[in-house]
Amino acid sequence: MPGASSASPWAQTVFGPIAAEVAAIVPACIVRAHERAQGGHEGVRTQTLEAYGHGLYAAQYEELSAGLSRLPDTDLVRLQARTLAVIAGYVIYPYRYAKKDVPVSTARLRSRSGLRADLIRQHGPDPRQPGLDLGIELPAEDEPHADLARLAPDTKVVLVAYACSLADGIVHLEWGSAELRDEDRSLIWHHHEPLPVPRQR
Repeated sequence: MPGASSASPWAQTVFGPIAAEVAAIVPACIVRAHERAQGGHEGVRTQTLEAYGHGLYAAQYEELSAGLSRLPDTDLVRLQARTLAVIAGYVIYPYRYAKKDVPVSTARLRSRSGLRADLIRQHGPDPRQPGLDLGIELPAEDEPHADLARLAPDTKVVLVAYACSLADGIVHLEWGSAELRDEDRSLIWHHHEPLPVPRQR
């Protein structure tokens, strides 16, 4: 494995001495998830991309949890029937934000509710611009997803955001931390940086 010097300053701050290993494992896992989904699509030979999309969604969690669980002091947690790795107090969460090579700054969640949105809202960075107090009574917010109780309150989330398609494979891969803007479901990145994508078949 590469030495810690090959990890970015941000990754070293987040993951400490195993930062370079985490930075090497994560892209390899995302590529393997794509290749598994690609193989599933080829196996069922459908004219639609359902097998690829559903396969990629499941495989991304399986590959990351299996790959990262080999590292010391890694905890595994089940959130909405998916196993996620928690390293040094950071839960690693994969997110396919696009099917083509567009900037990660364009990422937008499909819904402002659900586990993914609640995870970012509860465990992402504090908003850069706190909401304005307009002095009016707002509707009560929904309770966060119950599975989030399985995470320690001080757990933070690292988003592994990638653009990927059946034909082109992984075309963009970054990781970092972001807050969720509820108005339009877009992500406001506090930090993001590219990860090198290994060779794909």
